[in-house]
Amino acid sequence: MWVAGARPRTLPAAVVPVLVGTACAAGRTDVIAWRALAAGVVALALQIGTNYANDYSDGVRGTDSGERRVGPVRLVGSGLRSPGAVKRAALAAFGVAGLAGLALALAVGPQLLIVGAAALAAGWFYTGGKHPYGYLGLGELFVFVFFGVVATAGSAYVQEEALSGLALAASIPIGFLATALLVVNNLRDIPGDTASGKRTLAVRLGDPATRGLYVALLVGAMAMVPVVAGLGNRPAAAAALVAVVPARRPVIEVLGGARGPALIPVLGATGRVQLIFGLLLAGGLWLSA
Repeated sequence: MWVAGARPRTLPAAVVPVLVGTACAAGRTDVIAWRALAAGVVALALQIGTNYANDYSDGVRGTDSGERRVGPVRLVGSGLRSPGAVKRAALAAFGVAGLAGLALALAVGPQLLIVGAAALAAGWFYTGGKHPYGYLGLGELFVFVFFGVVATAGSAYVQEEALSGLALAASIPIGFLATALLVVNNLRDIPGDTASGKRTLAVRLGDPATRGLYVALLVGAMAMVPVVAGLGNRPAAAAALVAVVPARRPVIEVLGGARGPALIPVLGATGRVQLIFGLLLAGGLWLSA
């Protein structure tokens, strides 16, 4: 149940930015393995902690009750684990992220502490606190920023100790794909979120526009590949365009009107697209360095 509650389908959103950001730094500096590993621990622990925190906060608010839930298992909302246990799991994951981040800050600079604190706050207040930003339709923006720009450019920064145009450009398609995961998740939950008063971006936009946003994010990610490959003079990065093939199926499902439980496989397929895209982009960037 704890593994299911960590939502494994969303974890590529944590791994991919670190791989791509580290690959951006290759050839520009000597990649330090332990820093890349620590960045990966930070990203994974933040993602898992955010997932548990979301489970806890939605559960205690009653916005994730069994009657409304159509997605993957929720520990609190389904009564499988107590709110206190899930809260402790979230805090433990955030603690792991904090320790790994502290090691990086000691090696690179104290500015990472500010970024890390902002990321931890973003993870908790997505659905936590009195005014969760996820309920205000801002979740997609924060995912793009923290699981796209910050995670990708930050992974390059801990290697180079400087921001690069290549890493910032590469962070855009990574952010698009991470955001697509949340968009399809919220598309599935429009009926339940509407009933519970959870005003996600999908609820605000409505079903048709949310489907269009999902497709636009995937198309935008693919369109950025030539920009990234050309900007860094790393032509092998164009291999990431192969991800168009696995992206075809979830796009067809979304445009075809899949709803409710039928969108659960689309979430998994989107995670696979992100993973394939990220592996190919990172590999291409590294080989061309």
